[in-house]
Amino acid sequence: MMDALLAQLPVALGMGIIGAVVFSAIGLISGSDETTTIAPLTLLVVLIGVPPAGVYTFFLAGAVSKHMTHAVPTALLGIPGDTMATPMMREANYLRQLGVPHIALRKMISGGVIAALIAVPVTVVFALLLAPFGGFVQHTAPYLFLIAALAIAYFSPGRWAAVLALGPFVLIIVALQNLTAAHGVKLGVSYFLGIAIGPLISDLFLVLSPAERARRKRDRPARFSLAPDVKRWSGYFPNPLKVLDSRQASWTIGTAVASSLTFVFSPVAMTVIMGEVVSSRIRHVYHRLTTTLAVRNGVTESTYIAEALIPLMAFGLPLSPVAAGPAAPLFNAPPRFTVDSASGQVNNLHNLLGTWEFLIYGLLAVVLALLIAYPFSMNYARRAASFVSRNISHEAIIGTFVGLILVIGLWEGGLLGLLVVVTVGLVGGFLSRLLGFNIGVQFMGFYIAVLTVPALTALL
Repeated sequence: MMDALLAQLPVALGMGIIGAVVFSAIGLISGSDETTTIAPLTLLVVLIGVPPAGVYTFFLAGAVSKHMTHAVPTALLGIPGDTMATPMMREANYLRQLGVPHIALRKMISGGVIAALIAVPVTVVFALLLAPFGGFVQHTAPYLFLIAALAIAYFSPGRWAAVLALGPFVLIIVALQNLTAAHGVKLGVSYFLGIAIGPLISDLFLVLSPAERARRKRDRPARFSLAPDVKRWSGYFPNPLKVLDSRQASWTIGTAVASSLTFVFSPVAMTVIMGEVVSSRIRHVYHRLTTTLAVRNGVTESTYIAEALIPLMAFGLPLSPVAAGPAAPLFNAPPRFTVDSASGQVNNLHNLLGTWEFLIYGLLAVVLALLIAYPFSMNYARRAASFVSRNISHEAIIGTFVGLILVIGLWEGGLLGLLVVVTVGLVGGFLSRLLGFNIGVQFMGFYIAVLTVPALTALL
């Protein structure tokens, strides 16, 4: 076992560093959604043949890093860094109004550091406890996906609208599968890509409409007020346990453990719930605001780690919103990683990495993220936020990801692959925008189409 660990250590280390650096930078860009950024780049890493340990550390280091640096635009600029940062906007804006956004930033990032370190071992232990049920889960996967999809849809922002929209969305996927099969083209990755960039595709189509383009038009660049920076520690690497007081650290640890044991609920919902639980128990306003921010950003880390690793380790099936969304390429990235639609058998990181590899490489990924994203965010947050807001074009970022996805779609299925990417993205993007039928529900809809529908058809 030790020989196998050491053999893959260089690639795990290298890909973890790349993931941490890349997503530390992406996290600084406001509105850079996790699924739109993490899923396509992870998919690219899988498809170019990076060894399993490298794929794993790239994803995990990237996710942890992004959920640290997303605090920079959230706290300093007053705009959410990504979807997971949205529940923290209220407290962050209150502290900006009090003139202490740098305090908000440091509490958020330090809470994330502590939670990420705790989440990996807790998640691995819990996955081991669930692993004996793996055979049952794999054999009943088509029906479990249906139940999980309905639950995730109900707890999504769209509630009953999302539950009812699940049926038509699944029918669209099935129809597209039959269309491409009639022309001898079998697609898998293209559906993932279409769902992942659905909001981008819908936005691009909206600006082609004269009425919507007129509504979105701005007569001057956006203006932001950036507070001055105040450094209250010596050296380059501050101690997160000294940034948080003892009570804040205790709340962060407790909520990180609790949220690491859940993997079927929306990570945004868990972030809101845990924050409200803690907030209701603290009277002093300033301490309540800073503690809630530390806890909520910690929960963004722990829920992401748990929702990706527990289904991956225990079952090999994407049975959570994160597993079905940003972490989807770890489960199903044909032709390399697959989930068999007939038997529920899997061939992905579940089979390719052992328990000790999940634990050790997972801790390695988190440590790499901490060594890169944490001190960078704590020491250079203001300069980074100023540079990004002045010099980085959102249009350029969008164009880069759209171009990458179009290339992969053409590679997999030619013009039919491109048509599927655009169709699924357009439908999914508008459903997400209008009904709250979010990306996690859409991914579960895809799995219903490829797993549940064939099983029910055979049964009937």
